[in-house]
Amino acid sequence: MQSLGVIVEYNPFHNGHLFHLEQSKHTTDPDVVIAVMSGQFLQRGEPALVSKWTRTKMALTNGVDIVVELPYAFATQKAEVFANGSISILSALKCTNVCFGSEQGNIGDFERTTIIMEEQKPLYDLLVKEFINKGYSFPKASSLAFQQLMDGRENVLDLTKPNNILGYHYVKSIREQKSEISAFTIGRTNAGYHDPEFNDSPIASATSIRKHLFDHDGDIEKVQRFVPKPTYELLNRYIKQTGSFHQWEDYFSLLKFRILCSTSSELSEIYEVEEGIEHRLQQIIKESHSFLEFMTKLKTKRYTWTRLQRICTHILTNTKKETMHRVMTQSHSEYVRLLGMSRKGQAYLREIKKELEIPLLSKISGFDSQMLEMDVRATNTYAMKFSEPTRSNWMLQEFSKPPIRFDEVENKFL
Repeated sequence: MQSLGVIVEYNPFHNGHLFHLEQSKHTTDPDVVIAVMSGQFLQRGEPALVSKWTRTKMALTNGVDIVVELPYAFATQKAEVFANGSISILSALKCTNVCFGSEQGNIGDFERTTIIMEEQKPLYDLLVKEFINKGYSFPKASSLAFQQLMDGRENVLDLTKPNNILGYHYVKSIREQKSEISAFTIGRTNAGYHDPEFNDSPIASATSIRKHLFDHDGDIEKVQRFVPKPTYELLNRYIKQTGSFHQWEDYFSLLKFRILCSTSSELSEIYEVEEGIEHRLQQIIKESHSFLEFMTKLKTKRYTWTRLQRICTHILTNTKKETMHRVMTQSHSEYVRLLGMSRKGQAYLREIKKELEIPLLSKISGFDSQMLEMDVRATNTYAMKFSEPTRSNWMLQEFSKPPIRFDEVENKFL
């Protein structure tokens, strides 16, 4: 069977995602579509707008057949680690193709650039180190080193673009893992990745959709033309059931508590807390009245907004360096956590189940793994914005909720 893999956050699933999914299907003609999706916290170090279960429903009602969770250990990391975990899961599920969106839109450029970077890695690493020593952040230093290395070469990637960066690491991970997955890319159209405002196009960035929802207290009417009907209905249901969408401001008090009730030494044990930034965190949080104010004061040339958000996420979830380093000794996932499936997806899993080399989890009770414990802590933290008994119900749901089942023929959940 031909299977198509997509690596997603769907925060939320919008018309641009639908376009990518339809074009990916047209390009690869798959029998089944598998989505590896981030859980409750995302790659840019922020809580997902809605829960992973609601985003799973968005995926299934818009044409995905299998949704599996990208573990926290990969989902809240820089592009290279994020890609390694995602590709390892698709490989474990015997996926034949992966298709990602990119600004470049030409898979040959990705493959060419990956080969050049393999050949020039010692020089590239040296250039990155030189730029970091000049005070640049790691992403900026990497970008400058790449530009210098590729100067004068034709048909190579523009690695200043966020989707090109992720795509490059997907292709690189496929090569490094010696995976049999074939890579394809679809060029992005209309709205840019971080465009903060709507325009006349029916395709808007997820950033602009979230900004509107936060700026207008969850009013979803204006986002209707930018999302498929099932997404709109699910967003509407979520806001009615929970009262609000998730954003960093919901967790600021908890973050402030965690930072101020920790010693500098304890904070220095948190993953990604480096170079004495724990002292800066403790000082600035005392004088900050919101997460936005805190981040604005905290940001420096050396630390990007994204990296600082990831640090805050790891503080919030108490993710320590020792634990992360232990679970990341291998660059692949220890398991596949199944969140949802269509009938077609269920048939595919039944067919490949005996070939799986890592456990396929439909429920997590009874499975012992530090990587999985990090996922559970992430859900517990995500639930803290609610009051009781909703909070406890969400925490218990992590262990008891079975995968969501969707009948694509009848267009209903089972």
